[in-house]
Amino acid sequence: MRLHLEVALFYSIASLFAIAGAENPYRFFNWNVTYGDIYPLGVRQTGILINGQFPGPDVLSVTNDNLIINVFNSLNEPFLLSWNGIQQRRNSFEDGVYGTTCPIPPGKNFTYILQVKDQIGSFYYFPSLAFHKAAGGFGGIRILSRSLIPVPFPDPAGDYTVLIGDWYKSNYTDLKAHLDRGKKLPFPDGILINGRGPGGAFFNVQQGKTYRLRISNVGLQNSLNFRIQNHRLTLVEVEGTHTLQTTYSSIDLHLGQSCSVLFTADQPAQDYYIAVSTRFTNPVLIGTATLHYSNSAGPVSGPPPGGPTIQIDWSLNQARSIRTNLTASGPRPNPQGSYHYGLINTTRTIRLANSAGQVNGKQRYAVNSVSFVPADTPLKLADYFKIGGVFRIGSISDNPYGGWIYLDTSVMNADYRAFIEIIFQNNEDIVQSWHLDGYSFFVVGMDGGQWTAASRKGYNLRDAVSRCTTQVYPKSWTAVYVALDNVGMWNLRSEYWARQYLGQQFYLRVYTTSTSLRDEYPIPKNALLCGRASGRSTRPL
Repeated sequence: MRLHLEVALFYSIASLFAIAGAENPYRFFNWNVTYGDIYPLGVRQTGILINGQFPGPDVLSVTNDNLIINVFNSLNEPFLLSWNGIQQRRNSFEDGVYGTTCPIPPGKNFTYILQVKDQIGSFYYFPSLAFHKAAGGFGGIRILSRSLIPVPFPDPAGDYTVLIGDWYKSNYTDLKAHLDRGKKLPFPDGILINGRGPGGAFFNVQQGKTYRLRISNVGLQNSLNFRIQNHRLTLVEVEGTHTLQTTYSSIDLHLGQSCSVLFTADQPAQDYYIAVSTRFTNPVLIGTATLHYSNSAGPVSGPPPGGPTIQIDWSLNQARSIRTNLTASGPRPNPQGSYHYGLINTTRTIRLANSAGQVNGKQRYAVNSVSFVPADTPLKLADYFKIGGVFRIGSISDNPYGGWIYLDTSVMNADYRAFIEIIFQNNEDIVQSWHLDGYSFFVVGMDGGQWTAASRKGYNLRDAVSRCTTQVYPKSWTAVYVALDNVGMWNLRSEYWARQYLGQQFYLRVYTTSTSLRDEYPIPKNALLCGRASGRSTRPL
């Protein structure tokens, strides 16, 4: 009886909470989040499962679909899912990070109501709280083009989600406790491909046919290189942008990044290695899966194919070669190159420098010297209900000043419809990876050394790729342009998950005085309320 009531409530909420026009289809998902034993590296661990699956089920959708995802939290602790790359147009309440959304209490449920407005491409979801990402709870998201929109390559014979990432044998609770004690995480124990350890995952193909792989680096710490033995990979899409169709022997994916590649099963009929290995590390971890031809004459043999290891220039040159296909349609029928971002004057430059250090004897990470600490109330709710004392606008500066790391709930204000330049400056010896919720940005430049105004002379102002996650190489910088056309409270974070957990993040408050629904949706009717927002009311159901 309880299940019937919950399902009835689920559908009633969905029907009463329409955030988009009725002409766009609705897709319904009902997920139960539980603990479960998993053995990805041969050792029993506590994993986080969705409907009993590790990784979780794919979210399949089409541009502009409304996704109604009912999440039952059967864990004994609060839980949230976030949607890496889904822009949540005008609706940061649904973003699923603690700065915007109250956690789902144990034994309770929450229905996410999302629209994949004007988006295509390959993304993923993940648990955003309490270092849950180290236990699973992640899965692929694919947004297909509408039938009337041409795609710049023929339909593949198959379309596979490939989730790759480094992994620890330790339970996530032990890793979290290690960080809470102020320690750095050790080097990971292995590489997983779709939740499987070495040789555990299989991809079936037929000789002569072409397939699409949607690859996401859902790991915690390391950039990874992906390759298929004796096969070439043609890059066709990066986080919602159709790219020039460049062919590579292997592809680097940095933390949090997603892409689509095509490959043709054009080799002699047998099994081949799919290999994934860490970049810029010593030692090098490698994980493998099997590409199985339907008429295979034999299993894989010999060692897995080698790939690049510590070569930064190789990775930098590949990153620079990833360009937008200006003649291909995106989510709409107009070509991707019809938005001439390079002709728009920027109105503000924000320079962000990452750093690491000790605060009160514990390891912390920072942006412009501020190490983020969560408030007792989600920032978006405090902003919406005008609750004072939760955060302070301007608690992080536009420029690094080189001072000691300090703790604060860092929020940077920005004007709606501004067109800004963000410089990520990395003075450390490791690769950084940065993600901005709510947006895609144009990656206009990256190079070694310190960024200066003269660096703009080398920007790509014509066909830079638009994406939501970008890497910054050691002792280097990366520059992006962002059109702030999405009102809300948006998380800008490190995808190096221990650094994110220990403070390398902040929130960008894109603000307008307008209260029009054309600019931002009101608080969801079913929004959970917590902290100082407890006892307040949303719009009535």
